[in-house]
Amino acid sequence: MSITEKIVKIAKDARTASLVMARTSTAVKNDMLLKMAIALEKATPVLISENQKDLLAGRQKGLSNSMLDRLMLDAGRISVIADALREIAALPDPVGEVTKMWKRPNELMVGKMRIPLGTIGIIYESRPNVTADAAALCLKAGNAVILRGGSEAINSNLAIAAVLQGVLRELHIPEAALSLIPFTEREGVLEMLKQEESIDLVIPRGGESLIRFVVENSRIPVIKHYKGVCHIFVDQTADFEKAIQIIVNSKTQRPGVCNALETLLIHRDVAAEFIPKIAARLSELGVELRGDDAFCSYAQIAKPATEEDWHAEYLELILACRVVDDIDAAIAHINRYCSLHTESIITSDYSRAQRFIREVNSSCVMVNASTRFADGGQLGLGAEIGISTTKLHSFGPMGLEDLTTTKFIVYGDGQVRE
Repeated sequence: MSITEKIVKIAKDARTASLVMARTSTAVKNDMLLKMAIALEKATPVLISENQKDLLAGRQKGLSNSMLDRLMLDAGRISVIADALREIAALPDPVGEVTKMWKRPNELMVGKMRIPLGTIGIIYESRPNVTADAAALCLKAGNAVILRGGSEAINSNLAIAAVLQGVLRELHIPEAALSLIPFTEREGVLEMLKQEESIDLVIPRGGESLIRFVVENSRIPVIKHYKGVCHIFVDQTADFEKAIQIIVNSKTQRPGVCNALETLLIHRDVAAEFIPKIAARLSELGVELRGDDAFCSYAQIAKPATEEDWHAEYLELILACRVVDDIDAAIAHINRYCSLHTESIITSDYSRAQRFIREVNSSCVMVNASTRFADGGQLGLGAEIGISTTKLHSFGPMGLEDLTTTKFIVYGDGQVRE
């Protein structure tokens, strides 16, 4: 059987399984996830053994230590994966929820009900935990899922998927509700992206190059998240102590993640007083500062910024800094250079805070808070499948509810249209 034929079969079987998942009760889905968590923990020796194959291959390929760390599974990490499944089981099931209901003049009752999306394709890199996390979220929301992980984690991903599929068989749920493409050729991804009759949505998780590849080749709607160019604007009324705390956390807690701060904007009226303070603090923490002329005049340690710096997602301890004349200039800069991820204003002025929230159209807009809170778990979603900077159909961190859509439901009593 060719790769094309294999992918077509996987997609069609998943479509059939999605119909079963859509009508599976909350109790059964929760029981499934809890049993999967136990099964993963019991399979720890096997999972570690398979993971060692990936680590050995990674070392032979010259993968960096950070990449190898992302690949690595041990008993502690497998326990964390299992606990994540238990947390998802504890979340409210969105399927079947009637989100609103209204009565028409002719007495028809019209409403909207949450339903699963259907079949979701997940294309991801490196981390084996995504295999379990993504599968659990999609299944809890009543969908079937097709997983395609990176070649560097193929043995780990296959082992995790096999454990999860074993639970599906035990509960007489179609195994095709959770499929993992078992080969690493790029042709498999290309064929997967052609299956618009069977797959309803594709979610790529990884670097910008992967996401652009998926978008350019997909016939299926794609949830995009190219990069996170996140901004903080320090308003003229900002509390300096609070601002420094928020900026340091946003930039340095985990600089290699998409919700880390990449550009700092400072109101001109407070630049002379605030810039030396924040520059000294960030410099102590090893942050390289790149500023415009005004910023550099107050921070001698800063390097001159170029146009490219305003577009940059550094994912390391580098920060672009600019002095702006007012909130108008700050909003204009953000709306020009942002990636629609996360922006924050530090201010003591309520009206400016409200204006910032209204006029900045990124997926997460914050007031006096770290950009690092742009995360499904931190925002109360319980878990997330990823962060969308695509406005259709979901925008921002995507939880269980975002793996559903809505349909209209209508209750009548013999009404006919005149």
